[in-house]
Amino acid sequence: VFSPDGKVVRRFLGDEYSNIHDMEIREEADGEFIYGARNANAEGIKFNAETGEMILKLPFPEESGLDLKKFAPTAITVAPDGDIILSDGYASNYIFKFDKNGKYKSHFGKKGNGLKEFNTAHGMTLDTRYDPPRLLICDRNHQPKGRLLHYDLDGNFIEEVITGLGMPTSVSIQGDYVSVPDLHGRLVILDKTNTIVAVLGNNEDPKTNRNFNVPQDQWREGIFSGTHGSYWDKEGNLYVQDWNVSGRLMKLVRVK
Repeated sequence: VFSPDGKVVRRFLGDEYSNIHDMEIREEADGEFIYGARNANAEGIKFNAETGEMILKLPFPEESGLDLKKFAPTAITVAPDGDIILSDGYASNYIFKFDKNGKYKSHFGKKGNGLKEFNTAHGMTLDTRYDPPRLLICDRNHQPKGRLLHYDLDGNFIEEVITGLGMPTSVSIQGDYVSVPDLHGRLVILDKTNTIVAVLGNNEDPKTNRNFNVPQDQWREGIFSGTHGSYWDKEGNLYVQDWNVSGRLMKLVRVK
């Protein structure tokens, strides 16, 4: 946990719960909790944001009747009623739905490049710009270009939100705006009409964008190598996580 100016406040969990590929913070009646998707450890988790106490684990649901050779969750989000939605983005591309206690309820989607299929359902969040809220899903490796999709909370396809993106990795909502990190080395902002209103940190160098191994002495301030995650603070500033060999977090301050 960092302060807004980048100082380390505290640490918890440790190596036992590494490989958190995606996470969301949620205020609930009995406290603040973090939900995480652990791709290499084949599970979703929920833990207390203050104490680090593990509350819930979501392994592959055998009750689904699916015969999967691999389970590698990449994204997690939570519906208003507490249902937990977990995307198996690095394996089957099914999206699984559990109740708030971790009981399997349903799944939807499949791997492919069709309109209602996913080619790496990599990122996902609850799109609160709509009533009722929807799932906003990153179809990262869709061919020929990455795209975002809307599904309802029961797993029914609604629409293709935007196409022609590079490799959208995740989505974060604040008010009418969506932050979309792109692995090509940029961050895209959409407004409520899902129109691109800003492109930030764009890396036009083919040697360093989408490149995990860029050494730290070759980093450029405000320019990304492989944008993987982002989150807004209450003032509209963005904290952006870069996918690279050393790890980097950058704060983008919203222009007043």
